[in-house]
Amino acid sequence: MHRSIRNKLALVPLALVLITPAARSGEADAPPPAVRDANAQLLSQFFAQSAGASPAVLEYRRKLAEYQAARAAFDAEAGAYWSQISEKRKTRNAKRRSGQQVTLDDYVLEHPPLYNGPKKPVNPEPEETPERPPRKPIPVVADFLRAAQELYQFTPQRPSSEAEFKRAYARYALASGLTREQAVRVYAFETGGTGSHDVQAGIEHGGKRAISTAMGYNQLLTTNSVELLAEQGHELVRALSEKVARTSGPARQALEHKLVVLKKMVAHAKAVPDTWSEHEKIGNTAQGWAMHAMVLDVDVGPMLQTHKLLTSVLFARAKGYTRPLTAAELEMMNLTGDGTGLDMVTMPQAMREQVPTSNFFQRGGYERNPVAIRHNTVAKLLAVTDDRMDSNSGKPGARELAAAF
Repeated sequence: MHRSIRNKLALVPLALVLITPAARSGEADAPPPAVRDANAQLLSQFFAQSAGASPAVLEYRRKLAEYQAARAAFDAEAGAYWSQISEKRKTRNAKRRSGQQVTLDDYVLEHPPLYNGPKKPVNPEPEETPERPPRKPIPVVADFLRAAQELYQFTPQRPSSEAEFKRAYARYALASGLTREQAVRVYAFETGGTGSHDVQAGIEHGGKRAISTAMGYNQLLTTNSVELLAEQGHELVRALSEKVARTSGPARQALEHKLVVLKKMVAHAKAVPDTWSEHEKIGNTAQGWAMHAMVLDVDVGPMLQTHKLLTSVLFARAKGYTRPLTAAELEMMNLTGDGTGLDMVTMPQAMREQVPTSNFFQRGGYERNPVAIRHNTVAKLLAVTDDRMDSNSGKPGARELAAAF
């Protein structure tokens, strides 16, 4: 619909275009009421503001009205589409809860509309720009370390080399049930095949500014760290306690202090309801930053990296999916969340070829995701993930991690 409105606006006077839909409101192709109301309001504004305006301003207002009409039409179309996506998702969830088979009919099989109308024009007149509050800076490694020292009197034990951290990760991952392929290929995808244990999103490959708190081989956010401490804390404490028992001398004293700190962090993480939103609240505080510093520790960090992936493997198994997850399938769960990822993973190949990726996104996330738009079916999205894993697995960091296994 937004294409037809744009074409009319280019061919006939603005007033006629804006009046025409209301006059044809009884016809089958008439715009929705919301669009008609918006057009009527634009018409009123156009005449009210045109008196005495310069040609440049009149042209700007004409283009602005054209843009607003096209956006209104597009938003009406897109809103209906994404409402259908939401309803289908609710249906699938209900069917799974009751043990019913999900079929192709439970997905929206059309691709979403994408806006390709006129761009918003630039106003030739000076405009008052509303003051925006300064953007809150994203914490970085130095902030995590400072918070750990201030709140827990603790400094993570950093590895003597990257190879040492990789060996610790490989040992724990294998013992926990991850495969070499899963760990190495997810690492290759998440870090580009060269990331260190303290690599942070945005500060890699020449980047200068952090774009999130995602850190390490599997790019844990602060919220992930809090959630893993809350949900897997008992296992982390058990594994570290066993290492303490095998150690003696000064090294044991350092481990005992680390164990005390870990127990405190686990208790603090468990002190709130076990929901993502509650863990996110802690993750956005200095206490969450301090917990996130454990990702850097040579003993606890490999365990956190492992459990970031292992929870998805166990989730799939608990839902009755016993076939080993490929690295690309595991990455889908890692990226989109276990429930949404499993929806894609359990889909037969024939359905993967037909189901659009939009079924697994909210509208805003999809429209900002060029990868999901370009590779717009489940099969294509998994294929491009595999391709990236293939290309990055030959890079030095990925080869070093593979050797550690």
